[in-house]
Amino acid sequence: MSHTPDAPEGPRFAQTFDEVSDALLSRWPETRLEPSLDRIQAFTELLGDPQRAYQVVHLTGTNGKTSTSRMIDTLLRALDLRTGRFTSPHVEKMSERICLDGEPLSDEAFVDAFNDVAPYTHLVDSSQEHPLSFFETVVGMAYAAFADAPVDVAVVEVGMGGSWDATNVVDAQVAVVLPIALDHAQYLGESPVDIAREKAGIIKEGSYAVLAQQTPEVAAVLLERAAAVGATIVREGMEFGVISRVPAVGGQMVSIQGLRARFDDLFLPLHGAHQAQNAAVALASVEALLGEAPLDEELVRAAFAEFTSPGRLEVVRHSPTIVLDAAHNPHGAEATAAALEDSFAFDPVVGVIGVMGDKDYEGVLAAFEPHMDHLVVTQNSTPRAMSAEALGQVARGVFGEDRVTVVPDLADAIDRAAALAEAGQAFGDGIGAGAVLVTGSVVTVGEARAMIRPVGRDRNAGGS
Repeated sequence: MSHTPDAPEGPRFAQTFDEVSDALLSRWPETRLEPSLDRIQAFTELLGDPQRAYQVVHLTGTNGKTSTSRMIDTLLRALDLRTGRFTSPHVEKMSERICLDGEPLSDEAFVDAFNDVAPYTHLVDSSQEHPLSFFETVVGMAYAAFADAPVDVAVVEVGMGGSWDATNVVDAQVAVVLPIALDHAQYLGESPVDIAREKAGIIKEGSYAVLAQQTPEVAAVLLERAAAVGATIVREGMEFGVISRVPAVGGQMVSIQGLRARFDDLFLPLHGAHQAQNAAVALASVEALLGEAPLDEELVRAAFAEFTSPGRLEVVRHSPTIVLDAAHNPHGAEATAAALEDSFAFDPVVGVIGVMGDKDYEGVLAAFEPHMDHLVVTQNSTPRAMSAEALGQVARGVFGEDRVTVVPDLADAIDRAAALAEAGQAFGDGIGAGAVLVTGSVVTVGEARAMIRPVGRDRNAGGS
């Protein structure tokens, strides 16, 4: 492995949010993986194993983790339980990754959480072959902050994979596996079955395994793991699932069969069949955690109406409509494209896309091509971003020369797309019916969201 500068010697205490951010970012990046739980186990042991102080719902899967985590959190809080939530990556601000009672840590609390664990980070760094990574350090901060609060339940989303993910020092009462498709192939394996083997590692002895719909090959891997550890299996489409859904103004009406009861005509203020399925998984996960008593229908109804998922088909401006969606792999892009067709009547749709260079960007472009009239190719500000010029070359091969415009600056790209959407007659359509979809990466969407404050009250952002 190429040499990475070692973490600083001795504890490094911080005074400000920016100092915490700088200290964390000086560590190994999230994309640098060394498959071992040795460092995080050494870290959590020094912290007194805070992750054993509360019940845990642990989520993995290729898409939908953050949306489903937020839904589970909202349902638990509706039941008067104190929650911690850990999600990644963040949309706008690092502290979004660690939430208490549904709210990201304040800057002051984030500094405190860092300083609480700082005395132990250098002990781990000096005793291990490699220093703690950025992600491992933030996981330790989250688990300690949750114990300190204290929370009743922590809702924890894996960073990547499962077995070797730093979050997997928990023994969760409920393990949730959302749909598995190809993503992070260079880290997790070249087939969905390989990826499923890695993700199945969050299913622990005696737990509940809540399984979203999977391909038969993936389902077989997950069922084998659940059987091996004696987990109770509940499957979407069998023990629970969406009975019906109808698009509605501002979202959809859904009826869901839960594990203990059926819930009819719930208003879900999110768009797309995939969000209805995420909601069914969230409901089943909470039912699994809480045991035999059915949930109160009015509490469930109220919680559903509160569900939010920033950067997931989120409308942030009107005239023209601008929609943000963090789809960054073909599976996510297909779900987004289907939801656009299902929930909206935009014409034309102008895409703004900026991707990471290590993703299946060609698959993402192919998924969106039938649903976009024109594409403005751009890039976000991170080093991992693919250059707009390089992505533009690929996009022209998928969309054709006439349907692609390259604008490297994201703000300029959004402005150009908005002008194209408003000038609908350029495509032979009426003025004002057009919309802009900003997509391709959580970072691209986060940066766009910071530029365009959301419509109405600003709802807290968070993860992938």
